[in-house]
Parts: sequence; structure tokens; C-alpha cells
Amino acid sequence: MVKEYDVIIIGGGPAGLSAGIYSSRARLRTLLIEKGMFGGLIANAELVENYPGFPEGISGFDIGERMHQQASKFGLETLLAEVTSVELLKDIKTVSTSEGDLSAKVVIIASGAERKRLGVPGEDLLVNRGVSYCATCDGALFKDRVVAVVGGGDSAVEEALFLTRFASKVIIIHRRNQLRALKPTQERALSHKKIELMWDTVVEEIKGKNKVSELAVRNVKTGEISKIFLDGVFIYIGQIPNTGFLKGQIPLDKEGYIITDDRMRTQIKGVYAAGDIRKNSSRQVITAAGDGATAAISAEKFLNS
Repeated sequence: MVKEYDVIIIGGGPAGLSAGIYSSRARLRTLLIEKGMFGGLIANAELVENYPGFPEGISGFDIGERMHQQASKFGLETLLAEVTSVELLKDIKTVSTSEGDLSAKVVIIASGAERKRLGVPGEDLLVNRGVSYCATCDGALFKDRVVAVVGGGDSAVEEALFLTRFASKVIIIHRRNQLRALKPTQERALSHKKIELMWDTVVEEIKGKNKVSELAVRNVKTGEISKIFLDGVFIYIGQIPNTGFLKGQIPLDKEGYIITDDRMRTQIKGVYAAGDIRKNSSRQVITAAGDGATAAISAEKFLNS
């Protein structure tokens, strides 16, 4: 039997939880579906220092927990399940999950994106022990330490520059012989006294007992294996948007992100998107939360029109 809601939110990260706060507080019958941990990717961050209102910093896990508690106080319902498919083209939308089918007048998609992993030995074991995917979240933990950034695109180089505020040395490891970042960003990195470039190099293994202490790297041209002794490694080799369940239902850009306007509206009536799943997202907790609030406000206006 299909259970009907005013709003179904797919994803329990900052965007989805913020949407849940606003829509449930507006007295809309709202369900949030999350397949993993409330907070999304940010839940893995040991310390977030740039979220307003917490001058001493706050863990990503606590951000997710507090937002969930706040939304639940206003009556948000939550379901731990995986969304397998959706039907968005009708006036009443259907969301199929591992726990059954549900329906709503409005769907807010906040399913986020997964950071690509290197897939090398030691990576999973040492996450939050020196392996990070968010310099703005964890950079301050590496004051006066040596760190590496893996990648050569805009995000990798911008985050390497950010890390120079804390680290004594930042090594950019890139598989090619030139960076892919925008020229002005490249120039800043290439001229920075704290940044060292390792060209034509890939990471083969991340080593350390209780924390990162060493990388094994390979030169792709010579095949030579060498060691780098350091304290942390930040991985920026791209993201994969969680849009597999949307196949054929909504227009996506060439990378698989959802296209929205400034009100978080998609091209499908009654369907909104927020956070990292959205094209041109800033991929920050605060902007994801803002996206979620905007989506919920837009949804409320749509339902009351």
C-alpha cells in the first residue's frame, strides 16, 4: 500500500535535513529517506571549523545529529532505506525504496555525491586518521605538518592553496605533467613557496599504523617506486553524483548532476534539488543547508499555489 506525503526528501545530509526542518515546520507532512548516516559525507569530518555558530568547531557527525533532532522536533518522519527508482513525471510522484513504495506531491532530491576514492591499500583503513576528502573540514588539524593533495583539477589545487595556511609543506601529486586547474589558480600554486609538485605520479599505497605516516608512489613514465613521509593526504580526484536512481526521469548535465534554477526548481514540476547533487554546487555544509531551505520554501509555495 502506497503511503502518501506532501513532501518526500531523498537524502539525509545537510541539504536534506535543512529541507526537512523547513518543510515540517511549515506543517507539511514530510518524509526524509536516508540510506546511511544522517549528515551525509560531512559526518566523516572530525572537525568542521567554518560552520557558523560554532567558534570552537564541531564534528560533522554532531552537525548531522543536531539537524536531525531539530527536524524531528517539528514532526519530520524519517526512513532508513535505499531509493531504488522514482516516477516523477506525474502530479503524484512515486518513490520506490527497499522498504516499499511511497508517494508525494513534491520530491526534493538531496542525495548528494560520493567522493571518488583512489582504491589503494590503506585508504579505507586510515580515513579520518590522516586520509581526508575535505581540506576546509580538516585542514586545521595539520598545523605545521607535511601533507599531500592528490589531483590536478580546480578543487585539488584550490584546496592545496587553502592547506598552505596550516601545513608546513603541501605536495601536489598529479598523474599528468601539467595541472588541469584554471590558469590563475595554477600560477598561484606554482609560485607558492609551501607547495611542491610531483608530476607523472600516482599513489600506490597509504601507510601508517594508527595514522598516516607514509605514501608509496609510482612514476608513471619510469615505473620507479618511491616513498613520501608525511602526516596527511587529501584526495581530490572527482565526485560521482548519486543520481543512478533517476535514470530517464530528470534532465542531468554531462557529469550527472541535476540542473536547477536559483529556487532549486528542476525542469520537472514539483521536483526540486539541493546540495551536492546540484550542478554548480559550492559543496559546503552551509551552502547545502541554504539550498535545502530554499527548496523547501519553493515547495511550500508550489503546494499552496
